Amino acid sequence: SNLINAIGCVYAQVDRRYYNHSIGAADPTTDYSSIDIQPGYQRMCGGTGADLGGPTSALAFVRFRHNDTDFVRQSRQQDFLRWAKEGFSSSQLLSNRTQLLDDFGNDVQSDRFLHTTDGLLELFNLAINANGSTLKSIQFPYTGFTSVGGGDDVAFDESASEAAYRKFMTPTNAPIGGTTVTTPTPPPVTGSSKKGRKGHKRTHAYVPPAGMTADSSDGNSQAAHLDHPGLPVYYPKLIPTNYSYCYSFSGNCNVGYEPASAYAASYPRHYSITGTDGKRYPSYVMTLSYGSGGQTDTAYGRFATVEGTTWTGAGHEAGPPILRKPSEEKYVNGKLLYIYSQGGSVTLVAWQTRTAVYWVSNDLQNLMPNSQMVAMAASFTRAAG
Repeated sequence: SNLINAIGCVYAQVDRRYYNHSIGAADPTTDYSSIDIQPGYQRMCGGTGADLGGPTSALAFVRFRHNDTDFVRQSRQQDFLRWAKEGFSSSQLLSNRTQLLDDFGNDVQSDRFLHTTDGLLELFNLAINANGSTLKSIQFPYTGFTSVGGGDDVAFDESASEAAYRKFMTPTNAPIGGTTVTTPTPPPVTGSSKKGRKGHKRTHAYVPPAGMTADSSDGNSQAAHLDHPGLPVYYPKLIPTNYSYCYSFSGNCNVGYEPASAYAASYPRHYSITGTDGKRYPSYVMTLSYGSGGQTDTAYGRFATVEGTTWTGAGHEAGPPILRKPSEEKYVNGKLLYIYSQGGSVTLVAWQTRTAVYWVSNDLQNLMPNSQMVAMAASFTRAAG
């Protein structure tokens, strides 16, 4: 937690509502670390699991795994490292060098070499040189769990595991954010493939990928429940067929043994983000759950989010850190989309207007296909009313 505070905290994309108020052994269902974090993009600082609410919740967030799996927790921790890296330049790390080295030496358990001055400096130099490079994450291709000798073991396919190992050992071609991304030229007017009046050939109309469903009714319903959040509300007209919106009023994404009041303002949620400039920006977040929602699906951490905020600046240092280094920019369905990737998976797709920026975030394990991520952002539609 001291390390997180030393770098000025971290802006994180919280995928869902995290809540537990532990009262100890008196209630076995709550007998794990307390946590109280709302969904949405927000600044998170260090703290312990006993800190309920406020900005001191980063440690509780990265350690959590009660309603999901070790794979999901590891993905959350990797995402947190990526968000930390996105938010700070090498010059900022160098300016805090002494404090960071002291905090690392005091707070981190490591081998003997890292308890020496040379070891700490070597690790710090590695962090500096890695800034701006991609974090490569390859999911272990497990097929489920099997009970062997009274315990639960991971079941996996050997050929898939070998393929994952080869992918992991293959160097990434280019660092994400390591090259300059130029804004593409707007495409011709979308229409038929026949020539227009001046003889210019038009492009074909955008065709979304398979597995998408038009869901304007739920999009407009989410907007109505946001109750004027302080910015125009846009929702993705197309969402993956196997996802559905979370609603506080129906409790379809609540953990059953927790009080419904803990989720009253979570799905959807309007709030404000405190920017790096200290200003507060009106924002909202909508949460989508894989499958039917509730505990069955929270066990796998399959939550995607739709974010909107007046803190603009996609692709620029002054904007939200998560939007500073797009992997690609391209026009899709008439919209200039900022696409962000890690290890070959699209983690986020953003679209910006004159007054606000909107984006779609993948689930923690980046299991939503890239084409569906792009299709959701390309279908952003302003809510009725």
